[in-house]
Amino acid sequence: MKHLLFAFALFSSVLSFAQDPNELVKAVRLKIAKVKDYSADIHIKAQVPMIKIDEVDAKVFYKVPNQMKVESKGIAILPKQGLGDLNNFLTNEKAYTCAFNGTKMIGEVKTAVVSVLPLTENTDVILVKLWIDPTRDLILKSQITSKSNGTLDISYFYGAQAKYGLPYKMIFTIDVKKFKLPKSVAADLHQNKKKPKTTDGPQNGTIILQMSNYQINQGISDAQFKN
Repeated sequence: MKHLLFAFALFSSVLSFAQDPNELVKAVRLKIAKVKDYSADIHIKAQVPMIKIDEVDAKVFYKVPNQMKVESKGIAILPKQGLGDLNNFLTNEKAYTCAFNGTKMIGEVKTAVVSVLPLTENTDVILVKLWIDPTRDLILKSQITSKSNGTLDISYFYGAQAKYGLPYKMIFTIDVKKFKLPKSVAADLHQNKKKPKTTDGPQNGTIILQMSNYQINQGISDAQFKN
């Protein structure tokens, strides 16, 4: 009986901790905080209805608290909300409140679902929903609703840089009608919408990012982000 009571108490303690949304987000935040700066090569594949967009290779530079730069010879559609902006938002723990929304399976992982609501009205972010792997303190999926870009659904895949919370692959699902596309792409979309074959149904697109050659905490200069 003592062993049974001990096991039940231990299970209850673990369950209680796992369901504490503030602790879940804190663990993610502490992992993200290990990164002071990074650079990475990114291969970008954007699939937007009615538009042909070439795949692009780019290089991204990031430095805390909010410096980000993308270098590319082509049109790089790179949603900041799922990269530096989300990390910056989560870093300021006094800027939001968290609520636990149960659990959900993503593949074979039982994730904790947490809603993160900003406490101020002067932010672009309206609501963030996170699917967190509580054993690795990693975000496997996020849903970011913002004033500027509507709703982004993002799936994250991790490899060698999981200890920093940095994925090797991200898949964005965007609302084409609300997402801010580069001007040249948006112009093509506007022209195509005038054609008779335009489309009924959801106007969703996907942006797939493949990251490689991470260089983390190498001391990127502020000068890198000028121009």
